[in-house]
Amino acid sequence: MPFPSLHPDLARALQEQSYAEPTPVQAAVLQPDALDRDLLVSAQTGSGKTVAYGLALASTLLEEGAHFRATGEPQALVVAPTRELALQVHREMGWLYAHTGARVVSCVGGMDIRREQRALHQGADIVVGTPGRLRDHLERGNLETGQLRAVVLDEADEMLDLGFREDLEFLLDAAPADRRTLLFSATLPKDIVGLAKRYQRDAFRIATSVQNQAHGDIEYRAIRIAPNDVEHAVVNVLRHADSRAAMVFCATREAVRGLHGKLLERGFAAVALSGELSQNERTHALQALRDGRARVCVATDVAARGIDLPDLGLVIHTDIPKGRETFQHRSGRTGRAGRKGVSVLLVPHTRRRQAERLLDAVGVDAAWMAPPSAEEIRARDQERLMADIATGEELSEEDRAAVRALVAGRSPEEIAAALVRLYRAALPAPEDMLDGGAPDPQGEPKARNRGPEDTVWFRMNIGRAQNADPRWLLPLICRRGHVTKRDIGAIRIFDRETRFEIARHLADQFTAAIRRPVEEDGNVRIEPARDDAPEATGPAKRPRAFAKPRSGGTDEAGGPARPGKPPRAGAPFKATEQQPGDQKPREHRGKRPAVGRRAAFAATKPERG
Repeated sequence: MPFPSLHPDLARALQEQSYAEPTPVQAAVLQPDALDRDLLVSAQTGSGKTVAYGLALASTLLEEGAHFRATGEPQALVVAPTRELALQVHREMGWLYAHTGARVVSCVGGMDIRREQRALHQGADIVVGTPGRLRDHLERGNLETGQLRAVVLDEADEMLDLGFREDLEFLLDAAPADRRTLLFSATLPKDIVGLAKRYQRDAFRIATSVQNQAHGDIEYRAIRIAPNDVEHAVVNVLRHADSRAAMVFCATREAVRGLHGKLLERGFAAVALSGELSQNERTHALQALRDGRARVCVATDVAARGIDLPDLGLVIHTDIPKGRETFQHRSGRTGRAGRKGVSVLLVPHTRRRQAERLLDAVGVDAAWMAPPSAEEIRARDQERLMADIATGEELSEEDRAAVRALVAGRSPEEIAAALVRLYRAALPAPEDMLDGGAPDPQGEPKARNRGPEDTVWFRMNIGRAQNADPRWLLPLICRRGHVTKRDIGAIRIFDRETRFEIARHLADQFTAAIRRPVEEDGNVRIEPARDDAPEATGPAKRPRAFAKPRSGGTDEAGGPARPGKPPRAGAPFKATEQQPGDQKPREHRGKRPAVGRRAAFAATKPERG
């Protein structure tokens, strides 16, 4: 469907940019019912919203002629959450209104405020900026709002998430009451609806994206991993996908720095984005992604807001997003403008239910799978190599001379081997993801040929009730204890705990390693087993060290047992002279014996006559 009747200068600009037909949101804002009205629009990220509200403003800002009114003051204000998005909007509005004579000025944090001040004083028709910087100019008297005819809030939900509510309300209160207010958002939570009711008048509702429905151009995958295998999973997913540009999301700045360093160490062309970077550093990082010098961006949620990378084909979530909106905004970095993308959620076994609830809330039917193995990645490399050879360019005479020289001096097998080595040398090596191997019918790995005198038993506080499985227990043990699979013997899974063997010569080293705190393992606790090894055969039963002792009995160390509770970890109870079953003398019942200073005071107190 072609664009409807447009202002001639806007139609000319769209034609120069090869816009043949409108996207759904662009067509919706141009329908007659939306003309000159306040708009409340929910549309997916990357659906062409910037051009949409640029077209929607035309009926308000442009007269029948081709140029803006010569008022000298801004007639439209566009507010965006981040510097990158504001600068992108500035560029889009610039080419869209290039033939109308409009002056488009940007005001964003991190830029030279004096240059922005001069541009505003020279006259601006459309002002694009971030909430904080626009408010700063308004308070300084640099920005005049008396002639504003329209205000646009772009990515309004993100601005509220970032804490800009006060700045937005300040800007909206300063604008004339009869202005148009256009509110664009990927999602419409309660805060956005409340903001719309307060500042909009009879707003026309447009919804081109259905709430709780997945983005149609994004393929969602949920990959099961062990809690400590996040870095290895990121490496293998990046290698398997081989996307021209990928974005990896982390929850904190520290996680961004750590993962960025690990990817650089493995040979990935990666950049990092977090709130601590200067504007110049952010600009260089984004430019490296756009021109292909970098292919992976590791970022926090806040730092990645408003980033638009046309070739971004892969998004990886290293943690479970805290909310539905965060997941949608992260995933929405890919699958933009009709392009296909992939969103991968890494799910530790301890967080599976949390991930399932999130995916259900978003309306995503994700494909659950294991992480790509090293063998699968090498097979994909072979396929890509063959495809690259098949689509090679036509050889020049210089190339043919080099080929003849190679064939004369080496066999075809030697030349092909050298080509394969050169091809693989440029690729980061895939990681061998630890696997528990094929379980036996009882769901436990087969015991290794070690005698009981060669191993020491340890326990962890998870069992069948927590869906314990050798396929992720074994990698967890290796990571936590800094051992390899060959150092682990039998693994016995019981209802509420798991017992396993460690080679005796590594027992002290293993014990020291497991005492270090590890947050990503959740509540999984590993400690030495305090009793004998469990039976190798027969049904799993509760270990006797943790069975309920009888009231009044003694523990295995000879001390009095606490009814209904296991012995306290640490030093064993000491035996006392009082025998089990003895009762306190009658005269001491109900009285608390004097101890410490009370006892000393009682000894010196004179008796009453």
